[in-house]
Amino acid sequence: MAQETMPQFDYNSTRSKLILSEYGRNVQNMVKYIVALPTKEERNRYAQVVIDLMGFLNPHLRDVADFKHKLWDHLHIISDFQIDVDAPYPKPEPDAIHLKPEPLKYPHQRIKYKHYGKTIELMIEKAKSIEEPERRQHMIQAIANFMKMAYVQWNKDSVADETILADLRALSGGQLKVEENINLARVEYRANPHNNQNTASRGRTNNNQNNRGGTRTNNNNPRSNNQSNRSRNPGGGGTRKY
Repeated sequence: MAQETMPQFDYNSTRSKLILSEYGRNVQNMVKYIVALPTKEERNRYAQVVIDLMGFLNPHLRDVADFKHKLWDHLHIISDFQIDVDAPYPKPEPDAIHLKPEPLKYPHQRIKYKHYGKTIELMIEKAKSIEEPERRQHMIQAIANFMKMAYVQWNKDSVADETILADLRALSGGQLKVEENINLARVEYRANPHNNQNTASRGRTNNNQNNRGGTRTNNNNPRSNNQSNRSRNPGGGGTRKY
């Protein structure tokens, strides 16, 4: 008895690496076929067909500036830069494709009071450099009001003016002070208005559901419907015939 041979399945793990997955394996196989063509005339003709197919498979690239250039770059990348065609654009360099961006440099500045933020420290430094007394005092007043607003929004609670003024003196090193007998602007915490809208919409939905839960009419039982109509309108029996 002959031994049966197991069929050979084609798994993705046994295939070559898919370079640009957004175009699929069929496009990659076609590009591989074009690379192996003997004449440049044939390669140019088939390459143009593949470029049109790539643009059809990814229509969002049409919104990108110079999307044809991007398609030709992708064609070179899919071929592993082995395709030899007369492209209307220069061939990209492999080093430029695989170039990694430099890591971002995040600021490592220490913020003394995080609920005020770094901006308030910059404003305080700016106020220190103001020499005109009246303009300097207006700046200090504005800073103090801004600090109070930031404090209330951060802590979701009211705050005494003395606390804000003490923080202002600490941040400025005692150089900035508000004039006596001046009250800061009144600030109240306001919740997110979107939450209030969602709560109101849920309340209206519940009311509508409760209203719909009133008297229901049973269309399958006309006798009960007539009785309910007579109970609501005892004097109205319609037109009677004698």
